[in-house]
Amino acid sequence: MGQIVSVTGSQMQLVAINWHVYLLTKSPLALGMVGLFRGAPIILCSLLGGVVADAVDRKRLMIATQTVMLLSAAALTLVTLAGLRSVWPIYLLTGIASGATAFDIPARQALMPTLVPAKDFPNAVSLGLIVFNVAMIAGPAVAGLLLASHGPAVVYGTNAVSFLAVIAALTAMHTSGRPSDKSEPANRVSYAALKEGLAFVWRTPIIVQTMTLDFAATFFASATALLPIFAEEILHVGARGLGLLAAAPAVGSVTTALIIARIGGPRKQGGLVIGSIAIFGLATVAFGVSRAFWFSLTMLGITGAADTVSTVLRQTIRQLATPNQLRGRMTSINMVFFMGGPQLGEVEAGFVAALIGAPLSVVVGGVGSLLAAAIAAVKGKSLLNYESEQQP
Repeated sequence: MGQIVSVTGSQMQLVAINWHVYLLTKSPLALGMVGLFRGAPIILCSLLGGVVADAVDRKRLMIATQTVMLLSAAALTLVTLAGLRSVWPIYLLTGIASGATAFDIPARQALMPTLVPAKDFPNAVSLGLIVFNVAMIAGPAVAGLLLASHGPAVVYGTNAVSFLAVIAALTAMHTSGRPSDKSEPANRVSYAALKEGLAFVWRTPIIVQTMTLDFAATFFASATALLPIFAEEILHVGARGLGLLAAAPAVGSVTTALIIARIGGPRKQGGLVIGSIAIFGLATVAFGVSRAFWFSLTMLGITGAADTVSTVLRQTIRQLATPNQLRGRMTSINMVFFMGGPQLGEVEAGFVAALIGAPLSVVVGGVGSLLAAAIAAVKGKSLLNYESEQQP
């Protein structure tokens, strides 16, 4: 419940930042730069974040990171109310919050497998995605209404308050946040600990292949940063329409996650991961060529559904293949791929859009995602042949 409140606020802020930057600059490249300032701190800090998550109490670490993100949103509120005329404070505060995220996500994902039995983990991941995507539906929709009526400062302030919910939830949890049992030697924040995590990932082909596919597919198919351009110049639906466009992938994601949570994960998981990436790419191409608002919403919904299938299966495969004391480091290494890909993809999308236009930029990205799926089908034998009964 704390996550629903907090992630709703965060999704509201993501939409508001893109809209705010667009209003200030009218530049596709400036929108793409938002992705750079979101992605670069994650890439630079994520490996250290994983080492820390495997060495300290994960609950306390998450409370600290959530507090940093709260303060960043509060500062963004104040500078906007003061009459912001430049995008640089937005970039800077976005980067600070992303740096905190690089420590938060390894702790969160490493804690999750300790809360449920291994046989129930795919269902737990699906339910976690439902929580996340309910917030992704509500957040952009509410953001669109608030942006149209009150402007971005109210959205930023709402996000700052929302972090209190997840901090309260973490405080109320009775489960241990320790990364290892008392009988096991404690991990330390050290270069040796980082090397141990890197070595584990490198010698586990199924993890390497899922991470590589993560990066390639999301790098080439990042249309999110360009949604303000589609809303204003192509589909002519304004801020309210932007909120619906931003929420559409989450609608598809929630529907799909509910199905997976009900029926459990399929047996032949590897091939389904690759197939879902291909569907994601096809829907992205269709969105890029669409000029009808309802069809654009439908295609974005399909991208969300396909991405959820891929995300649930990839996360299940990786987490259950990794020992508890290494999960923080494995997750942090994966963050370079699954978060660096979309954020750097936004930079690529903005740069290409500045050269050839937003629609063609999205189409090119969707084709890139299709090529990534095709290469994985040919080269990724460990992933293609993976079945759920192989899970430890």
